[in-house]
Parts: sequence; C-alpha cells; structure tokens
Amino acid sequence: MISKIDHLGIAVRSIDEALAYYQSVLGLTCEGREEVPSQMVKTAFFAVGEVHIELLEPTSDDSPIAKFLVKNGPGIHHIAYATDDIHGQLSQAKESGARLIHEIPFEGAGDKLVAFLHPKCSFGVLTEFCQAKH
Repeated sequence: MISKIDHLGIAVRSIDEALAYYQSVLGLTCEGREEVPSQMVKTAFFAVGEVHIELLEPTSDDSPIAKFLVKNGPGIHHIAYATDDIHGQLSQAKESGARLIHEIPFEGAGDKLVAFLHPKCSFGVLTEFCQAKH
C-alpha cells in the first residue's frame, strides 16, 4: 500500500551547480550524496517535511537521466511513492493494466528497492515505487 510521496526526482546536468540553488536560495540542507551505478546517476537528497527532493546527475551519456536531459532539459523527472509492499504494488499496477518498466525491484538510492511504471500509462508522469530494504 502506498503510504506517502517519498520524493520528487529532478534531473540536473550538474549536482554541484544545482546545490547552490537548493542550499542558498531555498535554504535546504543536503542530507547526502550517493552514486547509483545500476542507473548511471549521482544523487543528492534534500528533505522538505516528509518529502525529499532527489537531484539526479547522469554519470554516462547513455543513462536514462542523460537521455531525459537531451529530450527535455533539466526538470522534474519522476514522482516516487513509498510502499511497504513493492511486489504487491507492482502486481496491483500490472493487474490494473499499467505498463511496468521493471517487474522486479532493484537497488536504488537511499538503501531502497525501486521499480518504475512507464509514463505512457500514468498520464505522462514517470512513476516510481520505493520500499526501504529490510
């Protein structure tokens, strides 16, 4: 079951450049940075209440984030929903006719299991399910 919006993923060309905006202009504190080799990205997280902002910088020209940046430029990449049962959430989505990008969750940033739904089935919004690893 979905419990909350976990984070908003924002594609940036450079986390180092974007940090100035999030720290100076918005007054947020970076909670941590991490590289996720499976997705060819570097991430940085900022808490805003219970929701996080995840900055995503590509580490390879053929990463999904690099392709997004070429097509759309910097901006909101995805919305992530926290769940306590990612496998059940994926099954429910599939049974309801949603197009899954990942049928099997994989390790994502922040020590979480993640999986995505295709934006063509979710009104143009790339949807992520995430669950804390136990």
